[in-house]
Amino acid sequence: MDKHISPVDLQKAYRLINHGPTVLVSARHAGVDNVMAAAWACALDFAPPKLTVVLDKSSKTRELIEKSGSFVIQVPTVAQLRLTHMVGTLSLSTMPNKLKLSGVELFDMAGHDLPFVAGCSAWLACKLIPELHNQQAYDLFIGEVVGAWADTRVCSNGRWHFEDADPGWRSLHHVAGGNFYAIGEPLTVED
Repeated sequence: MDKHISPVDLQKAYRLINHGPTVLVSARHAGVDNVMAAAWACALDFAPPKLTVVLDKSSKTRELIEKSGSFVIQVPTVAQLRLTHMVGTLSLSTMPNKLKLSGVELFDMAGHDLPFVAGCSAWLACKLIPELHNQQAYDLFIGEVVGAWADTRVCSNGRWHFEDADPGWRSLHHVAGGNFYAIGEPLTVED
């Protein structure tokens, strides 16, 4: 494991996606790995920690999640803008070398048979909570977070510090048609 990757207390895992970033969703089943981008992911609960993500019926990643029952949500960085756009527009179904073309490098995390995307700022390993009606009617998937990690160069003790990190570590926020924003400056309400 990279020396900059540190576990995040599961009670603070929601903080890794609470700021609304575009995320990368990865899954593995029967020797097949895939990664896709998703703009609609949200923290759902604290104990146990849960999140939601919308996954279109046509995506290969969704198929892998439905078969394996697990997935990873990760927070890509500004430095991964091109990668994020490519995995969000290319399909493994029609392009078997999608991950290589997109520049995706995968790594393993001890205790989890899941593909983790290198270079991200945070990772949340999830166990699928099957809710078949929500999945079929709304493409809405619920995951229980069973492991969480962050890169200490941009997040420590469950807190982001984008303002002190290299700008390449800022998170991406998709707005439409290949257009993204990077997270902005911090604002604090004074009492």
